[in-house]
Amino acid sequence: MEFFTNIPLMAALSGIVFAQVVKVPIRLIFTKEFIPRLVFSTGGMPSSHTAAVAALTTSIGMIEGFDTTLFAASFIFSVIIMFDASGVRLQAGKHAQLLNELVRDVQYFARGARGWHKKEEYEKRQELKELLGHKPIEVFFGAVTGIIIGIIFANF
Repeated sequence: MEFFTNIPLMAALSGIVFAQVVKVPIRLIFTKEFIPRLVFSTGGMPSSHTAAVAALTTSIGMIEGFDTTLFAASFIFSVIIMFDASGVRLQAGKHAQLLNELVRDVQYFARGARGWHKKEEYEKRQELKELLGHKPIEVFFGAVTGIIIGIIFANF
């Protein structure tokens, strides 16, 4: 039961769950698309990675102190995760889009090739996941979400 009394851990997990769940109504409001599977996907608004680390770091700072070694370590790892979410993973998603387009083009030209339609599904290319990273605004709102959740949990 000590697991459930660890405030920073519960704040971080709540940040993930909240950010993942809120992606569905946000998408519905802005694009009129209801896509429940967004709850289990990467990318999108807000960043659940960022919400988790911001909630963790905020609650650690509020409980342990903002001048502690633990807060410093958590803060630096949070910054690295946020940078990765908006940089490396976003670029990987863009590469995936380009590669998927290239594969579609090659498949278009290959449709006339003999035997393509007879191949097993495992022999055909699967699309790469394109929604990997986050735009800076998605990371920003993930951070805001996490900070608010961290404050709530630290004061609860």
